[in-house]
Amino acid sequence: MRFCDGTMLIWMQQFNLKLAAVFLALALLCGCQTDKNSKAAGALRVHIEVTVPTATSQSVSVLRSTPVLVTIQKDPVLTEANIVAAKVIDTPGGFAVQVKFDDDTGAWILQQYSAANPGKHFVIYGQWTDKPGDGRWLAAPLITRRIADGVLSFTPDASRAEADQLVNGLNNVAKRNRGPAPKMFK
Repeated sequence: MRFCDGTMLIWMQQFNLKLAAVFLALALLCGCQTDKNSKAAGALRVHIEVTVPTATSQSVSVLRSTPVLVTIQKDPVLTEANIVAAKVIDTPGGFAVQVKFDDDTGAWILQQYSAANPGKHFVIYGQWTDKPGDGRWLAAPLITRRIADGVLSFTPDASRAEADQLVNGLNNVAKRNRGPAPKMFK
């Protein structure tokens, strides 16, 4: 097809500009939505209570409404690096956080410390965002038995939204470290 005058060429250029403007407007309206929840990270530190203070221990306040002072070993026995999956579960009168530790070391450490320390507490620190105020001592569950299945459950001193954020962050860290959660825990 031959064009004798430039009218058709001008019309095509205007059409292309209008089409580009429509695509730009659609891109701005729809945007690229990223899932912020998939990038959030969580931290969990499980410490063991000690009865005699030493240079390697510290005292921490657990629970905000009725604070309890607990002396713990400074170094955690388990961290988010040992977590395979976490979830919030409904319990009578509220909710709890359930954490599954890896079979390699986490479950073994949980079993050893729970068997060797009946009557003491696991003291749990959690952080669910990168803001310093969004982390605190969450719980101090009493060790009543040997935990052989690698699953630690506790009722956190947190709102349901904070617990959901913590669990989401822990699962994101676990996915980055190990891949998807095992089907038995989903």
